[in-house]
Amino acid sequence: MLLKKLILSVLIVTLFVGCANLSESQRSTATGTAAGTGIGAAAGAVIGAIAGDPALGAGIGAGVGAIGGYLWSSHMEKQKQQMEQVTAGTGIEVTQTQNNQLKMNVPGDFSFDTGKADIKPEMQPVLNSMVAGLKNNPNSQVNIIGHTDNTGSDAVNNPLSVNRAASTRSYIVSQGVAMNRVHIDGHGSSEPVASNDTATDRAKNRRVEILMFEPPQSQTQQPPSQPGTY
Repeated sequence: MLLKKLILSVLIVTLFVGCANLSESQRSTATGTAAGTGIGAAAGAVIGAIAGDPALGAGIGAGVGAIGGYLWSSHMEKQKQQMEQVTAGTGIEVTQTQNNQLKMNVPGDFSFDTGKADIKPEMQPVLNSMVAGLKNNPNSQVNIIGHTDNTGSDAVNNPLSVNRAASTRSYIVSQGVAMNRVHIDGHGSSEPVASNDTATDRAKNRRVEILMFEPPQSQTQQPPSQPGTY
């Protein structure tokens, strides 16, 4: 029994360290998630057999498989390159997240004035490029999260952050993207990325985060789990 527990512990640590150490190129393959799910299931079966608990193995297998996140297809890689070109020199950050979402962090200089939910004209070319990518990749979806600086109370900032996400979605939908592909949420001033001590830092916090993602084809398409997302 002691030997089984030791082997089980080593297997679990090895699996999770291996997943955490995946290189950028490994995460960037379209088969990453499918492979992760298969490996997770196989590993879970082995662990369950060693532990004498198939249910435990199944649970671990599901957890390991979920680490793969979303697909990173050639469409997603091309979209990332296009967004990097469009946003060059603007201060907008374009990154690939660990679970294979394309994330754009759009600060207030290009998104919203203080206390306002209307997108600035400067933001439209960025959104137009994203719309083009969405049209070329019908399997992809978007999750938009609005944020505010600390000017005003939560009673003002919380709905304002949702309204900013909603304004962004309205523009995307107006360009021909189906509304059910664009999900929104608002986090108010609760997640600053800079201090709120200067106008420059408040502009960084007054932002929208736009996450484009491509779910595996075998899964029901749902946005990342976020309280209040709709």
